[in-house]
Parts: sequence; structure tokens; C-alpha cells
Amino acid sequence: MSISVVQAILIGIVYYLGINGTPWLTLLGSTIIQKPLVSGVLVGFILGDPVQGAIIGAAIQLPFIAYISAGGAPPTDPGLAGTMGTALAMAAGVKPTAAIALAVPIGLLGTIIWVVHMTVDVFFVHMIDKAAEEGNMKKAKFLHIVPPQIFAFVIGCIPVALGCYFGSDVVTNIINALSGRPLQALEVIGGLLPAIGIAMNLRAISKPGILLWYVLGFIIAVYLNLDTMPIAIIAGIVAYIYTGVVALAEEKQTAIAVGAAGFDDDFDDDFE
Repeated sequence: MSISVVQAILIGIVYYLGINGTPWLTLLGSTIIQKPLVSGVLVGFILGDPVQGAIIGAAIQLPFIAYISAGGAPPTDPGLAGTMGTALAMAAGVKPTAAIALAVPIGLLGTIIWVVHMTVDVFFVHMIDKAAEEGNMKKAKFLHIVPPQIFAFVIGCIPVALGCYFGSDVVTNIINALSGRPLQALEVIGGLLPAIGIAMNLRAISKPGILLWYVLGFIIAVYLNLDTMPIAIIAGIVAYIYTGVVALAEEKQTAIAVGAAGFDDDFDDDFE
């Protein structure tokens, strides 16, 4: 499969829209597009095979399933892995396991884009401060939105578009050269990488307050033989009820604490 110029540009736009800090899809959850499963489906639509895009995107999602960006220092870029990784894997026609091994190092390259993005944004912040000191809020608003997004588009869309357009033939030739045992070894490595993401996720699940829900979901899946969609709906309902109950309990505790503090103040006033 070859990737046209238009398809490469559209894939670059998908990556740009998933960059953390892009405001255009904030209400829909811009970081959702950053997930390889979602971006993989979108790339699949662009390349004319959304099902294969979903399959490859779901496979790439596994190593990043417990991904978290703490303190603005992401260890990798799942958005780049999901968009460019899915596109190059579909162009080369590799299996999902080999796509994982291809996408993970691509995700590491995404940290360079993030560092450049954050570094240049500092200059925009100083420009906004200067405009605020001058009392020019219209200029401050403009500097807050337009230049950073133009720069994010340039460093996000253009490299991905170029990588997809020129890299598809390169990756295809490399995969063809690695056919046989080397490609099988690559697929084995790709099959092991999801264990890292799952292990990190299980580490978070192992907490006493969360482990019970994991066991309940496991029992429902195994012994009731339900599909993924009914389980997801049940989990959503349970989560809604549980968070409501917890919030109500916290409100009651706050009310009791405030009431007790007020009683102590009144009690002290009576003896003054």
C-alpha cells in the first residue's frame, strides 16, 4: 500500500489534533485522539481500511495502556506511535505484533517534538506577559492561542506527513528485507511489549480499593460469558453509581465536620 500526499497530510492533522494542549477538540477530549486505538481507527479511515486500522491501533495501544505524562515530561508519545506507527504498518502490510515493535521506537521520537514544543512556547509566554503589562489584552489573547497553535501544527503535522509519505516505501523495503527469521523475531518482540503496559496497569489495579472491581469484572467476563460491550456498559453504570455514593459520603462528612466546628465555636462563646 502506498500513501498519497493528501493521505499523509490528513494523518499529520490527526496527530496534531491529538497533541496535548490543542484546543480545537478539547470539549470532545483532544487527548482521546492521542490514544493509539482511536488514532489507529482514524488513520484506517484515511487509508481506506478502518477495520485493519482498529486492529493495529488496538495492538499498539497495549504497551501504552498505563501511559501517564507526569509533570510535563512524557516518557514517550502514544499519539505519534498510533498515527505514524499504524500508517507505516498498514503500508508495509505487517502483522499487528510487528506493528507494535515498529510503533514503540516511533513513539520515543515523539518526545523530541514535545520538548521542542514546550521550549518554544516559553517565548510566547514572555510575549504574553509583556502584552499584559501594556494592558493590551487583545494581543495577549492572540499570542495565547494563534502563534502556539501554528507552531504546534508545523512541528506536528509536517514531520508526520513527510514521514508517512516518504517512509512508507522505506519501511516496506525494510520489512521485505527482514522477511523470514528476522521478521519472526520482530513479531515475537512485538508480542512481548504489551506485557509491559499490562503489568503497569495491573500494578495500579492491585490496590485494595480497586482490586475488588477487577475481580468482579473478571468473574462477569469468564463465568457469565458476556461480550466486551455489555461489560463496558455495566462498568459505566457501576462507576456512575459508585462515584455518586462516594461524593455523597464526602459531602456528609464535610457537613458533619463543619457542624462540629460551629458547635465548638458556639460552646466557647457561651463561656466567654
